[in-house]
Formats: sequence, C-alpha cells, structure tokens
Amino acid sequence: MSNIVIRTASAADLDTITEIYADAVTHGTASYELEPPSRAEMGTRFATLTAGGFPYLVAQKDGAVLGYAYAGAFRPRPAYRFIVEDSVYVAPEAKGQGVGLQLMKGLIAAAEVAGFRQIVAVIGDGHPDSASVRLHEKLGFRHSGRLEGSGYKHGRWLDTVFMQLSLNGGASVAPDPDSLPERRFRQGR
Repeated sequence: MSNIVIRTASAADLDTITEIYADAVTHGTASYELEPPSRAEMGTRFATLTAGGFPYLVAQKDGAVLGYAYAGAFRPRPAYRFIVEDSVYVAPEAKGQGVGLQLMKGLIAAAEVAGFRQIVAVIGDGHPDSASVRLHEKLGFRHSGRLEGSGYKHGRWLDTVFMQLSLNGGASVAPDPDSLPERRFRQGR
C-alpha cells in the first residue's frame, strides 16, 4: 500500500484511534479488554504515554488514519525502564495491506532513537499463524514465552505469547546516560 505516511499521532487523531481500538476489542482477541474504552479514556491513555516521551504513531493515507502504534512502559518498576511494550492496531478496511508493518518499523526506529534496549510484544491469542505473531517474526522479534489459557474472551481460552526484540545493543552494553529512559529516571529521583 503506497502513499502511506507514518507520523507522530496527535490529539486530533483520537476519534479514529478510539474507533479502531473499539473494533479490535469488540471483534478481536489481540486485546483482553472486554468493553471498548471511551474516547475520554483513550485520551487519558494517549496523554500519559506522550507526556512520558513514549512514541505514538499513526499511519495515514489520503487524510485517513488507517492504524496506530505506540510503545509504553513494560512494567512500572525502575529497573524495567529500558524495556517498552508495543501495541499496534489497524483499521478493519486496511488489514493485510502492510500498514502494521510500516507502523512497527516506525515504532522500532523511534524506540531506538529514544535509547530503549528491548521491545516486548505481549500478544493476545498468540497462535502461531496469527497476524501479530507473523508480523513480529518478520521484524526479527524472537519468541520468549507463552502463558497458556491466560485470557477468556469470545467464549474461548486464549494463550498470551511474549516476543522481544533487542535494540541498541540490548543487554550487551551499558545503558546510555543520555537516553530517554535514563533522563526520566534521573528526573524522577
């Protein structure tokens, strides 16, 4: 799908982001939420992530937002500060057209620039042929665990798959003191 622009999301995109996520919650199993969050809740989540300096992107074509991706804290404890968890959602009409791949490439690049060392994908309904598992594999993520029967949605038990991708040397080199995670850590002390 050509002519797609990957850009930083803005508050003006939140109506469409809310719709895309509502569809994923209502019809899919990638998210373990059972009820779609309100536009106000999605705005709060967006504001929290962007205030923390985390990347939040949208894919746009001809003025229409086709999907979004963001990275957020994997866990709140400070030792996890170099790991982010990714999320990527694509509008139903744009699935299978490479939108998720372009979003994830942009997200990985943004996470690298910020100085993060790992991106973790926590994939609901992570069966081997799921679109999300295949997407993450294509981008070099490796499988790092599975929680069997960890979610129950749409009348069935779902497994959660963990995948991860090392960035910026991963655990083989010391943290960069000028990285976003280190700067935020020093400010929070």
